[in-house]
Amino acid sequence: MNVRKTAYDYGFALKEQYRDKGLPEIAVAGKSNVGKSSFINLLAGNSKLARVGQKPGKTVLINVFRFNDAFLLMDLPGYGFARVSNDEKKRWAGLIEGYLSSSERLKGVILLLDIRHEPGQGDKEMLHWLQFYHVPFLLCATKADKLSASAQKKALQTLSVATGVITSRIFPVSAQTKQGKDAILSAMDEMLARDLTAEAEFSSGT
Repeated sequence: MNVRKTAYDYGFALKEQYRDKGLPEIAVAGKSNVGKSSFINLLAGNSKLARVGQKPGKTVLINVFRFNDAFLLMDLPGYGFARVSNDEKKRWAGLIEGYLSSSERLKGVILLLDIRHEPGQGDKEMLHWLQFYHVPFLLCATKADKLSASAQKKALQTLSVATGVITSRIFPVSAQTKQGKDAILSAMDEMLARDLTAEAEFSSGT
């Protein structure tokens, strides 16, 4: 995939505010402070497309970005942030699950995990949800520049054991060094091209 054009499209806080734009969608999910904005900017080749440096838990909308006028990247609110009320957490969970379970345009989800840590409870719940509902997904291990090559290899093996996803389907990425950008864009091309009948095969990495 050659990303030539990107733009912010809109954001919505309630499932009822979702707009069907007639384009395929790929969602980006991950815990608060995992680096979603930096990841989106990396894919876009635009450091200012998604806002970076906000306090964790700041994104309370599903923000929608248009790529090449060909598909939409759906930035889901970060989960697992402690400093919000339980009611707000429930609203976020309802917004995320409501979108994921109802969008007819969704081609798959990119789940971001911090390469330095084992998946947390929120990560495990999201992974279980994706697998239970047979939603195609990719795993990306962010902040790969924080580890040496040998440490990255070990961390990917740890994530593979924790998630049940083979290491070749876990993509180490770094917004700083651009590591993994071409690989994940290629995998997104594959995701966009696949028919939903192949979702279980794709998600399992076979």
